[in-house]
Amino acid sequence: MTITVKVSENTMNEMEEFFEDFKRPKTPAYARFQADDADCVVTVYESGKAVFQGISADISAQMWIERERRLNPNKNVEVKNSEQKDKKEKEKKEVIIDPKIYNASCIGSDEVGTGDYFGPIVVTAAYASKENIKWLESIGVKDSKKLTDDKILEVVPQIIKKIPYKSIILTNKEYNERYNENTNMNKLKAILHNNVLFKLSHEIRDYEYIVVDEFAGKYVYYNYLKESPNVVRNITFMTKGEDKCLAVACASLISRYIFIKEFDKLSDKVDEFLPKGASDAVTDMGIKLVNKFGKDILKDVAKLNFKNTDKILNK
Repeated sequence: MTITVKVSENTMNEMEEFFEDFKRPKTPAYARFQADDADCVVTVYESGKAVFQGISADISAQMWIERERRLNPNKNVEVKNSEQKDKKEKEKKEVIIDPKIYNASCIGSDEVGTGDYFGPIVVTAAYASKENIKWLESIGVKDSKKLTDDKILEVVPQIIKKIPYKSIILTNKEYNERYNENTNMNKLKAILHNNVLFKLSHEIRDYEYIVVDEFAGKYVYYNYLKESPNVVRNITFMTKGEDKCLAVACASLISRYIFIKEFDKLSDKVDEFLPKGASDAVTDMGIKLVNKFGKDILKDVAKLNFKNTDKILNK
């Protein structure tokens, strides 16, 4: 799905600030920036055109459409929605699987929670041997993106009985203590990925590849780790890694499983059903929590650098 929205200079500035920690290192021609937002890629051009592409394009775009309408109530917001023809066929063409890696024994890593205002960040490294490939495919790991939270809660306990893994949970409190002008979201992710990969690669010696679901270019990734000890090298970086390497898919599912469990604990702690993501509904819940517990509650349940925090405290 592709949605194009014409936005004003004010909205462009807000979008650039909002997506600061999710920007891609390379920017297309004539674009101000390009960023990842869950299952969507957001590209904002100098001309004022914002393009949302991906499965969740409609969800990502809606927030900015509403923002633009509030800023300019007397102006019609130009929105173009282009459904992709033969979507499944197009995705097949886009995802090129290297059988040499797909059928190898691999360690893969992936993370969950970086786009959610509430809840922790969970990073996992998992080892999938070539002997387990058929079994993993049979329980649905190959199509991990299609698994619902309920299915993940059913499947992952089977996976962790057979698949070695290492996970790190970065709580909201820890995240807020570590995030600063020198340590952004992607740097934290790189450090966490390196930690779990180092631990698992020193327990599992017969792997053929280490694969990371790419969130930063190779040079940028290692630059984030220049002050870290025990840096894992010889990594294969892949976009859409969970589609191309079952070890990454396992890491993604295990991270999601842990995130769901931790998110439920957080909801129980505040006795509220916390929404995921960073939408207006999330902001509304943040306002409710501040009214209920005081503003310090956000340090323990939310990522304070998100724009939601300013909206919550200003209200």
